[in-house]
Amino acid sequence: MDKDKFILAFFDDEEPLMEAAIAIRKSGTKIHEVYSPFPIHGIDDILGYSRSRLPKAAFLFGSVGFTLGLTMQAYMLGFSKWQINIGGKPYLAWPDFVPVTFEATVLITALGMVATFLLSSYYFPGAPILQPDLRITSDRFCIAMKAEDAQHDAAEIAREYGAIEIRNQEITL
Repeated sequence: MDKDKFILAFFDDEEPLMEAAIAIRKSGTKIHEVYSPFPIHGIDDILGYSRSRLPKAAFLFGSVGFTLGLTMQAYMLGFSKWQINIGGKPYLAWPDFVPVTFEATVLITALGMVATFLLSSYYFPGAPILQPDLRITSDRFCIAMKAEDAQHDAAEIAREYGAIEIRNQEITL
């Protein structure tokens, strides 16, 4: 793991943080990450993040779940050696497959999205802690800028917009 030097600007509230982020981006400094104790609506647009690919992953997992559920039932009830005749219905009664197929789709999608979240967020045993300060999980907001990318006035801009603390720190990426 590499350690990089960052300039961290801490705020008490999300409004000054968003204003400072806009001003810092306008000055030409690239913001590495914004940490907050809760989601801040609109921060993705301010930081210039592109749209997430998670809906595509969810569709892929849903398609796999749908296919597995339908295939499993069709094989068990229509093509296996021990077919089950339930109430005189045909072996491949497709309307009866809807509930199980739906549940398989939801189950595989949910499990796949949890796995995708855990892997993309580096939440697995032995993973390094990627947050610069423990206070950002409860009452602080933080803008992290790589020291090499930061313009000389980025810390001053953050201070002008109400940063309560600015410090340089090495963080493991």
